[in-house]
Amino acid sequence: MAIEELEALPATEPIDRQPQLLGHPIGLFVIAFTEAFERFSYYGMQVLLVLYMVKQLLLPGHVERIAGFAPFRAALAHLYGAAPTEQALSSHVFGLYTSLVYLTPILGGVLADRWLGKTRTVTLGALLMAAGHFLMAFDVSFLLALLLLVVGVGCLKGNLASQVGLLYPAGDNRAADAFQVYYIGINAGVIVSPLICGYLGEKIGWHWGFGAAGVGMLIGLLIYRLGRRYLPPDPRIDRGAPASEPKPVMVRRDWLALALLLFMIPVLAVGAVGNQQLYNAYLIWADRSYALVWFGMRMPTSFLATLDAVTGVATLIGVVAFWRWYGRRWREPDEVTKIALGSFISSLAFMLLALAASRAAATGTQVSLWVALAVHTVNGIGYSNMFPVSLALYSRAAPRAVAGTIVGIYYLYLFTANTLVGWIGGKLDVMAISDFWMLHVAMIVASGLVFVAVKLLFGKLLQPAL
Repeated sequence: MAIEELEALPATEPIDRQPQLLGHPIGLFVIAFTEAFERFSYYGMQVLLVLYMVKQLLLPGHVERIAGFAPFRAALAHLYGAAPTEQALSSHVFGLYTSLVYLTPILGGVLADRWLGKTRTVTLGALLMAAGHFLMAFDVSFLLALLLLVVGVGCLKGNLASQVGLLYPAGDNRAADAFQVYYIGINAGVIVSPLICGYLGEKIGWHWGFGAAGVGMLIGLLIYRLGRRYLPPDPRIDRGAPASEPKPVMVRRDWLALALLLFMIPVLAVGAVGNQQLYNAYLIWADRSYALVWFGMRMPTSFLATLDAVTGVATLIGVVAFWRWYGRRWREPDEVTKIALGSFISSLAFMLLALAASRAAATGTQVSLWVALAVHTVNGIGYSNMFPVSLALYSRAAPRAVAGTIVGIYYLYLFTANTLVGWIGGKLDVMAISDFWMLHVAMIVASGLVFVAVKLLFGKLLQPAL
C-alpha cells in the first residue's frame, strides 16, 4: 500500500504538442526501441541458458562454485522431483526462472502504481536486468543473477507497455496501430538477439553472450532516459480521490463467465507446453540431433530461436490475413473455436518432431533443418490462433467489474505452462525420444478437446450479452 503521495514527473514536452513521426508521437518510437533492446537482452540470455548450464555451469568444477546452490537444488527437488542428470536439473532451473517472470510483473505494477511511478520502476527494472546479465559472467553469482533478472523483468515488462496507451487521448484510433509498432519492436529484439548473443555465447564464450545481453539492456535504458521528455508523465498517486464512476455490479451471468474464464487458464497452460518447450529441452535435443552444418560451418543452436521468431511473425501476419479473407466470405468462428483449432494445428508440429526424432534415433542419422522449418512454421500457425486470440477473448469477455484483474490473471497461464515445461523437460534423457515428444502432442490435443467441450457446453456464456 502507498505510504505517501508521489508527485508526477512532468514531461518537458507536452504529449499533445510533441512532434510526430509517421503519424505517431515520437514517444511511441522511444518506447518501441527501448522494448526492442529489452527483449534483445531477455531472449539473448534465455536462448543461451539451458545450453550454458548443460555444457558448462552444472558440470563438476563449476557447479560447486555457485553460491547457495545446494539448498536451491533441494528446493527444486521438492518442486519438480529429483534431477538425475545435468539436463534434467537445467530444465528445472529453466522452468522455475521462466515461470517467475510471469508473476513478478504483478508486483512491478503495484510498485509503480503505489510507490515509485512508471518511470522510476522501468529504470530500476532495466538496471536490475543489466546487473543480472553481467553477473552471469561468474559461477558464484548465478542464482543472484537469475533473481535480479526475474525482479527486473517484473519492474519493466508491464509498466513499459502501459505507457504506449497513455500517449493517445481517449478515442484516438491510432492507439491500436501503436501497439502494432510496439509489437514490431518486441519481435525485432527477439529475432536479432540469438544471432548476436547466441553466436558470441556458443562460438566465443558464454560470458560474451551474457555480456552482450547486458550491454543491450543498457542501450535500451539510455534510449528510454534520453527520450523521457517525449513520454507521458507519471500520474499523481492519490488514494483519497473519489471514484470517477460507480463500480459495475456483478450479476449471475458475470459470475458464471468469470468461473469459466478462470477454469480455462490451466487448460491454456497445458496447450502452450509445446510452444514454451522450444526454449528449453528442445534446444538440448536440437543441439544433439539437427544437422546444423551450413556451407561447411556449424551454426549455433541458438539460431533456432531466430527461426522461431521469424516464422512466428510471418505466421501471425498470415493467420490475421486468412481470417479477414475468411470473414468476408463466411461467418468467422468465435475465439474458443479458433483456440481449439490452434491447439490441434500446434499438435501436428510436435507429432512431426516425434516422428523425425524417432527415425533419427533408429537410424543414427541427424534430422534435416527442413524439419525444423516445418516444425516452427506449423507450430507458429497453431499458436497464432491461441495466444493473441485468447488474450482478445479475456479482454472482451471479462466482466466489467473485474476486467483489469482478469487480464492480469490471464498471464498466469504462462506461469503454469513454464512450470510444466521445467518438469516435463527434465524427462528428456529418461524417456524414449518419441514418447517425450508424443507426451507434448497428447497434452496439446487434450487441451484442444477441452476447448471443444467448452464451446459446445458453455459457448453462449462467453458471447456478448444482448
